Amino acid sequence: MKTARLTAAMACVVALTVSACGGSAQSGQDPTAHQKLTDGKTFTYAISSDPGTLDPAITVLSIARGVDQFLYDGLINLDTKGQPQAAIAEKWEASTTTASFTLRKGITCADGSPLTAKDVAGSINFVGDPANKSPIAGVTVKAGTKAVADEAAGTVKVTSGGPDAFLLRNLVNVPIVCAKGLADRKTLAKGENGTGMFTVSEIVPNDHYTLTRRKDYTWGPGQFDSKQPGLPDEVVIRVIPNMTTTSNLLLSGEVNAASVIGQDQQRLRAQRLFHSDLTVPFGELFFNQAPGRFGADRAMRRALVQALDLAQVGKVLTRGSSAPVKGMVTGNPPPCDGDSVTGKVPGFDVAAAKAALDAAGWKPGPDGIRVKDGKRLALTAVYGTQLGPTMAPGAELMQQGWKNAGIDVTLKGVDSPGLSQALFATGEWDISMAPLGLTLPSQLIPFASGAEPPQGTNFAHIKNATYDSLVAKAASQPGTAGCRDWLSAESALFERQDVVQFANSAIPTFGNKVRFEIANSFLKPSSIRMYS
Repeated sequence: MKTARLTAAMACVVALTVSACGGSAQSGQDPTAHQKLTDGKTFTYAISSDPGTLDPAITVLSIARGVDQFLYDGLINLDTKGQPQAAIAEKWEASTTTASFTLRKGITCADGSPLTAKDVAGSINFVGDPANKSPIAGVTVKAGTKAVADEAAGTVKVTSGGPDAFLLRNLVNVPIVCAKGLADRKTLAKGENGTGMFTVSEIVPNDHYTLTRRKDYTWGPGQFDSKQPGLPDEVVIRVIPNMTTTSNLLLSGEVNAASVIGQDQQRLRAQRLFHSDLTVPFGELFFNQAPGRFGADRAMRRALVQALDLAQVGKVLTRGSSAPVKGMVTGNPPPCDGDSVTGKVPGFDVAAAKAALDAAGWKPGPDGIRVKDGKRLALTAVYGTQLGPTMAPGAELMQQGWKNAGIDVTLKGVDSPGLSQALFATGEWDISMAPLGLTLPSQLIPFASGAEPPQGTNFAHIKNATYDSLVAKAASQPGTAGCRDWLSAESALFERQDVVQFANSAIPTFGNKVRFEIANSFLKPSSIRMYS
């Protein structure tokens, strides 16, 4: 479990865990306007890193959760405007503490067996039970959440483990698995025993995942019609780490869809390819505050930030196209409209950074790197290679800024599983450049408070009493009523440099001979329409 806990999440980014989302966008003329919807096609989708485990209650890696969208459905769906749609449940009611669902009839599992209310309750209870240490607890439902099934009525009632302002929306993100998967979670790691539109037919790690559409799948979101034209019969998810290779395959038609980061976007836009965009955090820093770590000292965290020209770093990361930064949640539309960042992040001030280091006893050595009690000031910074080609030069620019202040920072570029291993298992890092993608402010809570790994997901060992107090207050207010407190809670993190967010980016998912929607951070399988 430890190695699968990062996110995107970066919903969209950890990232790229926890898992960020945005609305659809298309440039220029519709490239499918003169094409015909075609049945029986294979939809080839490129991802930048192997997803690792596919158990939907054990991974928070956005790439893995993106694959899981094809295999495991939720009780309800969200459309591109964030509005709930029927899925496994046809009716629902929710408050900040309880929710009830009436299930659709005739829903089956991947092996053809009927999905029961007990299976649905079991899926929720696994996440809610603290003994299972599910990393999506808190990101979805709160720890301690319990569900009770009424098989005769076909209903499930949920009691939250604590006040949850966004209980219904958080339940959307709990994937529903079938009885055999609940009994043997090793099958879920391989994507089996699901409730989604597709089943796994072949897995070749680090190369491709082949999925087959279920002909009995009729319960898609809203008014989904399984007989509508253009639905693919097969999905091949290819692992292609290189963005230029991915872009070339998109242009040739060998790949139908992929998220593309960096300068290759220009070539694809020039060809007027369809695209649907996500706004994601791209420049974000966390500092390891575990006892004995350099980042445990607030003054040192502030010095690390002041040593950086974050505006320039943001330009490098986003190639000069950073989207406005207003808070940790980058979803569109945002649940809370406001700005928790402006004025809370220290500005570029190398002199102030050096003065703080001097005051802490870190004096420049013969080579310019600071020394204290015979120990060099040497730190390790990790970043995700799956975030695209601009991450390395952006990280190197930060490395140079820290060196100018007398701090020796070693950079480690790792893929998604490697990032998760560092943050949630070994703890061998000082600075994380891996952003968390969030669609709700409540999703930040388990990453910015509570238990540290391996018991929890507070990977930076953050202890911020003001944040804890404000999110507790906000969670007791339904929906947007607590927005003022949610925003103030985020500001409390920025003010103490528990997290630093300084750049966002619009990440397009391009399509060739296909149309699709991005909703709730991910490509929506039921929206895929193939053209020829």
